[in-house]
Amino acid sequence: MYRPQALIFDVDGTLADTERDGHRVAFNRAFGEAALDWDWSVDLYGRLLSVTGGKERIQYFLDEFHRSFPRPEDLNGFIADLHRSKTRHYMRMMAEGAIPLRPGVRRLLEEARAAGVRLAIATTTTPENVTALIGSTLPAGAAGWFEVIGAGDIVERKKPAPDIYSWVLQQMGLKPREVMAFEDSAHGVTAAHQAGISQIVVTVNDYTRSQDFADATVVLDHLGERDSPATALAGEAPQDGVVNLSYLETLFNAERIAV
Repeated sequence: MYRPQALIFDVDGTLADTERDGHRVAFNRAFGEAALDWDWSVDLYGRLLSVTGGKERIQYFLDEFHRSFPRPEDLNGFIADLHRSKTRHYMRMMAEGAIPLRPGVRRLLEEARAAGVRLAIATTTTPENVTALIGSTLPAGAAGWFEVIGAGDIVERKKPAPDIYSWVLQQMGLKPREVMAFEDSAHGVTAAHQAGISQIVVTVNDYTRSQDFADATVVLDHLGERDSPATALAGEAPQDGVVNLSYLETLFNAERIAV
């Protein structure tokens, strides 16, 4: 039986359900702090998620939903300031333990570490957001569990472009066929697939449940715990409702047999 050499995780929506009650709330707090009357509702934020990256999302909001807003002379600087404020609010929320990890995430991370499977992160969120989430949900020093953290503006093009996955693979010295990616969105699946990764595990959330995951290996509601088993929406479900290394090995080897 072959085993993936590394597991590469997206962050927002994958490690934790951070979008609706985390980032969206932090954006609104930043807007209020800047005396802006903007309010991103749950529904509107779902539409804004079609664009990856916080600064890019603000720009998209102005272009598509608030064209009457008088643009400051230094629009890029204005957006960057808002995003820095949003990040500060988000990190404060994380420090307060506002957002837990999704079911099964910590269990799988710990099992992978114990078995010597390498871990990495490939995300469009900022490095500060990554470390804030890890620091508030995992033991001290857990950022060191991840051999490579690809985040933020480390590459020019964000998901659905494959750049962040390609960068992580290069840093780890691994080939796409040697890893598995974990995502929650169609943009993330496209990014991983275009980087050459064929083994992609999706755990959906309320914002992404209806998206197209044709290139995913399996689509689940979450990674599962003994008292909260995972359900497969597409692909082979874990036999006991828990995504563990044994189950991942089964998926990993099934592709090799098919080839």
